[in-house]
Amino acid sequence: MFSKILTLTGAALVLGLTVNDVSAKTKEYHISIKEHRFTPERLTVPAGEKIKLRVKNEDLTPEEFESHDLNREKIIGGGKTGTIFVGPLEPGEYYFFGEFNEDTAKGWITAE
Repeated sequence: MFSKILTLTGAALVLGLTVNDVSAKTKEYHISIKEHRFTPERLTVPAGEKIKLRVKNEDLTPEEFESHDLNREKIIGGGKTGTIFVGPLEPGEYYFFGEFNEDTAKGWITAE
């Protein structure tokens, strides 16, 4: 019984290290929302890699990061930062927008 517990604990540690190693290799990109606009409006990322988007909402009101191309949507509260994982992406251009301010909050991610 004790050896089974040690084996499971060892397996969990190995799995934990593997997960941490993978997330440590994920490239992080930053987008901010200010005055209901995304900055940068255009972001270039490597194709074929999973990426981590950190979206900081500098406005006082919430905004929703939404992209039908990326199949993602996330509400980010005023003054908060949200994390969105995407990819790996095929080469191409992916449109995203702010659901609450579609006229001004829009952008593109280009994977190359």
